[in-house]
Amino acid sequence: MRFSEQWLREWINPPVDSAALAHQLTMAGLEVDAVEPAAPGFSGVVVGRVLSVAPHPDAERLQICQVDAGGGHVLTIVCGARNVAPGLPVPLALIDAVLPGGLKIKRSKLRGVESFGMLCSARELGLAETAEGLMILDDDALAGTDLRDYLKLNDHCIELGLTPNRGDCLSIAGIAREVAVLNDMQAARPEVPEIAPQSKATLPVEITARQDCARYVGRTITGINPQAKTPLWLQERLRRSGLRSLGPVVDVTNYVLLELGQPMHAFDLTRLDNGIKVRHALPGEILELLDGKEIALSAGTLIIADHARPVALAGVMGGTATAVNESTRDVFLESAFFNPLSIAGKAREYGLHTDSSHRFERGVDPAIQRLAMERATGLLLDIVGGIPGEIIEVMVRETLPTRQPILLRHEKVNSMLGIKITTAEITRILERLGMQVIGRGNAWEITPPGFRFDLTIEVDLIEELARIYGYNRIPVARPRSLMEIRPRPESRLESGAIKQLLVNRGYQEVITYSFVDPNLPELLTPGIKAMVLANPISADMSVMRTTLWAGLIHTLCYNLNRQQARVRIFEQGLKYARHGKEINQTNTLAGLICGSNYPEQWGEPSRDVDFYDLKGDVEVLLGLNTADEFEFRPGQHPALHPGKTAQILRNNLPVGWVGALHPEILNYFKISYQVFVFEIDYISISSAKRVPHYREMSRFPSIRRDIAVVVDDSVTAQSVFDCLKNISSDFLQELQLFDMFTGKGIDSGKKSLALCLILQHRDRTLTDDEVDTLVGQVVSLLEQQLDAKLRD
Repeated sequence: MRFSEQWLREWINPPVDSAALAHQLTMAGLEVDAVEPAAPGFSGVVVGRVLSVAPHPDAERLQICQVDAGGGHVLTIVCGARNVAPGLPVPLALIDAVLPGGLKIKRSKLRGVESFGMLCSARELGLAETAEGLMILDDDALAGTDLRDYLKLNDHCIELGLTPNRGDCLSIAGIAREVAVLNDMQAARPEVPEIAPQSKATLPVEITARQDCARYVGRTITGINPQAKTPLWLQERLRRSGLRSLGPVVDVTNYVLLELGQPMHAFDLTRLDNGIKVRHALPGEILELLDGKEIALSAGTLIIADHARPVALAGVMGGTATAVNESTRDVFLESAFFNPLSIAGKAREYGLHTDSSHRFERGVDPAIQRLAMERATGLLLDIVGGIPGEIIEVMVRETLPTRQPILLRHEKVNSMLGIKITTAEITRILERLGMQVIGRGNAWEITPPGFRFDLTIEVDLIEELARIYGYNRIPVARPRSLMEIRPRPESRLESGAIKQLLVNRGYQEVITYSFVDPNLPELLTPGIKAMVLANPISADMSVMRTTLWAGLIHTLCYNLNRQQARVRIFEQGLKYARHGKEINQTNTLAGLICGSNYPEQWGEPSRDVDFYDLKGDVEVLLGLNTADEFEFRPGQHPALHPGKTAQILRNNLPVGWVGALHPEILNYFKISYQVFVFEIDYISISSAKRVPHYREMSRFPSIRRDIAVVVDDSVTAQSVFDCLKNISSDFLQELQLFDMFTGKGIDSGKKSLALCLILQHRDRTLTDDEVDTLVGQVVSLLEQQLDAKLRD
């Protein structure tokens, strides 16, 4: 929000200078981004009135002007502007005047004719970026008046960086309210008299989108003067607010927007077909906007239409078909309240952002539409004349916003702010902010004004008290709290422990985008529906990832392309999947390894990583938890190599995968190395940590017995361990698989598994009979469940 300080001081003139005013606004939450002069520095420029114009005898493009400089002084000025004419009041730079940029005006001779000054354009004075001729002043300009005084250029432009919740301050009226409260003053709102209709002309207005438009006010003004010009004072106020003049009718609607915060629109009445309809767009409807852009309206978009076609994108921008122009003599003014939710995002959907949409999205006071209409009517009649018709007002009372009371407790105020504010001060601040205050014992029932859409709960009111009371008045104090030392269970697995374990094993953590190429979900996780983004940052990042492997593989490719072939990386983050209308987010840990097992060295021979390297890392990772709950089973995954894939289960529920990337995936990414990846549900490994328990070491000797059994080639090591879990023994301390053999002496389709049994009793020495009995139980169980044979 950019505005003129002079304009604000016409509403409220606190006894502070510009710097103090800017500080007040910033400390009240309306951050001042910039305070700039309203015009660049220049001096020696006065109002001059052209008395006569004659052609230069030696130059076709130059003219000799006699200019009244005031005080009875008539100066000869040689001018090349095409629009110079007798009777025009224009800026006159006298001898020794200094223009922006340091240009000093001197007495000069142009093609043999002496010139005693310079007639100026707005660009030459720094008041416009471009100009087609001299700056024409209003007829009331008195020759000889200093131009800075005439245009009141000794002013500042203040720019606020408002947060989205403070839409009420997107106007001079809103800022004046704030300044009045901060300085304990009353704002002087300009009187806006009701304009009596001079004709019975009306236009039918119908609201069918009743939830989105609760009030629509319109008025016809016929017979305006299309040749009238916007007065300079109004142009200047628009310029200092960052808007350029577009003609009297549009300038007035923009002026009301800046002054009161109510966006308005003007239609050419003769181009409207039989009336106005506020409705939703139908599929296939087209609208050409004022900026020349043609848009296809999506169904449900709120529009203003006549009885033939859409004529405006409601709350955003009007259409060219009904726009006012230089020949318009009859206009229809619109001032409406649109539901912020119906406008929010619509401008961006069509690639637009306007001053109107900026305000409607944040919420406009639902009670000022008629006031804005009266203000605009009065200004237009003063500038372009015309005959005003009756005000047309259509209202949907059941959808007009109503503010619900909020309970504010005195105890809560003091507790949150850490200070004691008196009851009288709280009441005074809230009432000055325009709120209805009703006392309820040691609390208040507060009803916010209609223009404060951001006040909905108790803490919002406390924030208002703090910023008006003054953050700088709140004493600095150390926070005090009744702090309790809560128990920290040893079984809690800290989030950093898992990452640190992987780092200790040579991995590096990466963070990749959650947005991925739309081809990757179908390639890596076919069958899982990806979530498509409505407004992606680029075409190759238009869907949400369904697996973290997508980002890890891209990171691998980036490193391989830079001759970094040994890669060990991991990432912890969310993956996304759409199931009907629901979106599931799963916290996941994933990793990838590629290249040699160890960095180049002399102590170990170099070899490429394999499946068991990654599986070993994952097993160590699972060992942080109660690892006996996890198991690996051969599985099939569309992105992983058949025969080199295992599914990770916890209590027989799948929680992850580990394996080699499928050759088709490697070809797609043009990777010539073997790549191994894992992905596991983060919650499954972080829920509880294995807690070590003390147990006294046995004083009695341990016994090791090795057995070798022949089983079918399809029998996995995991099935052997599962089979022997059920042995009831209090002295089988450890079971290990230490060898697997196929070849000579072993039948085809068979393999030999060598098992190591560690036996030890806590209270006594084991006998040979006890050991033989247990070994016999092991062999018997393997024979019964896995058809195993004891190898000779």
